[in-house]
Amino acid sequence: MIGFIGIGIMGSRMAARLQNAGKALVVYNRTKAKADALVAHGAKWANTPREVGAQADVVFSMLANPQAVEAVAFGNDGLLNGLKPGSIWVDSSTINPATSVKLAQAAAEKGVHFLDAPVAGSTGPAEKGELVFFVGGEEKELEKVRPLLDIMGKAVQYKGKSGSGTAMKLVNNLMLGQAIAAFSEAVAFGESLGLDKKGLIESLFTGPTCAPVLQFKEPKFLKEDFDQADFKVSSIYKDMELASEEAYAHNFALPLSNFVKALYGLIKQQGKGEYDFAAIYSLLKK
Repeated sequence: MIGFIGIGIMGSRMAARLQNAGKALVVYNRTKAKADALVAHGAKWANTPREVGAQADVVFSMLANPQAVEAVAFGNDGLLNGLKPGSIWVDSSTINPATSVKLAQAAAEKGVHFLDAPVAGSTGPAEKGELVFFVGGEEKELEKVRPLLDIMGKAVQYKGKSGSGTAMKLVNNLMLGQAIAAFSEAVAFGESLGLDKKGLIESLFTGPTCAPVLQFKEPKFLKEDFDQADFKVSSIYKDMELASEEAYAHNFALPLSNFVKALYGLIKQQGKGEYDFAAIYSLLKK
């Protein structure tokens, strides 16, 4: 039995991939209704994270932030009080490395193996099984769950000791947030010079400076419609804030990232935290 905790935008799609591959699931989510589709197709519902752990040999979690992961892990009804010795907990949440290390240590005290395995990719890749997993923890435990990761993703990258997977995810999303901001500024600048937006974007895509991820955002830029989010403003802001906190703890400066993070913060203040993070274009456009 496989457990899945966190049936949100990403978790629901990842769990569905496992279910569609014939895996038996037991699921928990703070809002039960979000798990209805999985339950309707045969997944078992658990009333607490502890109940998930008691029934599963491998548990995946995909939660919003470090506080949410710790809330699921600890306490009388927490996951770590249900997991059996020898079982594996794979946390795919985007959190900070220090929290991943803390969770790995707490799991080890229970005889449980912990892997931090956050993902690169948004809703589309999650639905298609094209995520990239960055994994930290014991490599031999990774090999035990690799077949499950292969159902949900197209690549698994082992990064080393506990916390290394989450560290790689913060680096990845720090660059992602800046890439969308730089592209948005370039497009807005080009328009201000009188260039046709569609032709401008096509020229940028054929040049050497654009990351492949930007091409997925073309429809949003052309329509200037950002309210349907593949990845929310609030999520990229949270991830960049985690990177900023981690940099502070390691006495490392992130001048460009902190400036871009502040721009996403301004969008949040405008009540657009649930918009796609490409909405930074609207802020920068003349």
